[in-house]
Amino acid sequence: MFIRSVKLVLSITLDISRGFNTEVTQPSFRRAATDFVFFRTFVANSKPLKARTLKKDKVNIITMGCSKNLVDSEVLLSQLRGNGIDAHHESAERDNNIVIINTCGFIDNAKQESINTILEYAEAKEKGLIDKVYVTGCLSQRYKDDLEAEIPQVDAFFGTRDLPAILKRFKADYKHELVGERLLSHSAHYAYMKISEGCDRPCSFCAIPLMRGGHISRPIEELVKEARHKAAQGTKELLLIAQDSTYYGLDLYKQRRLPDLLRSLSDVEGIDWIRLHYAYPTGFPMEIMDVMAERPNICKYLDIPLQHGSSEVLKIMRRGTTREKQEELIQRIRDKVPDIAIRTTLIAGHPGEYEREFEEMVDFVQRMRFERLGVFTYSHEEDTHAYGMEDHVPAEEKQARANHIMDIQEQISFELNQEKVGKTYKVLIDKKEGGHFVGRTEFDSVDVDNEVLIDAEKYYCRVGDFVSAKITDATEFDLFGDVVTP
Repeated sequence: MFIRSVKLVLSITLDISRGFNTEVTQPSFRRAATDFVFFRTFVANSKPLKARTLKKDKVNIITMGCSKNLVDSEVLLSQLRGNGIDAHHESAERDNNIVIINTCGFIDNAKQESINTILEYAEAKEKGLIDKVYVTGCLSQRYKDDLEAEIPQVDAFFGTRDLPAILKRFKADYKHELVGERLLSHSAHYAYMKISEGCDRPCSFCAIPLMRGGHISRPIEELVKEARHKAAQGTKELLLIAQDSTYYGLDLYKQRRLPDLLRSLSDVEGIDWIRLHYAYPTGFPMEIMDVMAERPNICKYLDIPLQHGSSEVLKIMRRGTTREKQEELIQRIRDKVPDIAIRTTLIAGHPGEYEREFEEMVDFVQRMRFERLGVFTYSHEEDTHAYGMEDHVPAEEKQARANHIMDIQEQISFELNQEKVGKTYKVLIDKKEGGHFVGRTEFDSVDVDNEVLIDAEKYYCRVGDFVSAKITDATEFDLFGDVVTP
């Protein structure tokens, strides 16, 4: 099946649905998709040229997929520059002679977009527009042998933990002194912080352990060092990410240490917000909520993918929990931190999900009234536990179910947002877009959640600064505010 997908025509484009899967709708992925279309036009209209081998190497890193891939690309960028190599992340200059593509292999659409991007740059190499193409990341980790056979124009394929091998291609060394001093590929006021790598969970649908390996926690002192470095660079918000953040510490310290990590990061001067992503419901350490309640710079926000609302499907998914346990957990979390915003993601169309199980998920969403929710359709992934089951829900039905859940969530989000009208919130300004300054409250993460829109004709805001905004209007996913004096 994979070989066939490699041979698909290059005109296939990615249809990113309404933010259903936060794993593959990060801004880096969308920027890469835009660059991909531009570059395809550039290649198509170019004549063969002699490769520019006499010029000093200039490297462009292209990132596909999630925020965890983005962090990996930023680490690679920092190491290359630390070795004196002229490297850039998704440069618009088009004057590079070496390309490194950091791929995504999470679901079919993401894999296809990564394949298409590799093929486009392979074609550019054949035309003499670039000298070398290297491929790394999840797709390369999972399908290295297939990719090498089908796309021999690529100079080398690397896995997800092959950074030293990539550097060796550039006669560069891994510089340990750069650990924690990652260059950011976006505005400096926020930064993703990967607290661990890999995953030990046995979820039926997930190929992450195949691509990322087992769980490895980073030491607390290393993460604190990184946080201090980021604060010195002007970072105000840390977004903690992992495959399973609540597993943090079990491998390294033989106990869950996420609460201790949160306290240590909270003590770093200059960090105003710390945001927790990718918690796991089974074995959830409730001490996290105590820390959140007592530390004002830990956002009252929790991203906890629950995946389904049917106990039977959760059992098939091998999640180690039930609907009743999940509902009890959410209630305990809300009791500890009453004004918390909970984000979750669900899967529509997993094997074993029939009409009854889907209706149970619908009821679950209606009952729990999550502040933030996304749905993505089940993808039948090779070598996962679920791959041996019948993928019995047609693609159209999967999408219809996902759409139905999102229609319900839109109404819930609208009602919850209406309750914010007239209230004043601390807002971090992310960007200026069109006629608005665009920011977020502590209850919203980058790109996947609500945004606060402030009229740029009425108010001036500086990107990266906090402002106080009184909410004057609200839609399903946007808030509109006026800047006020705190």
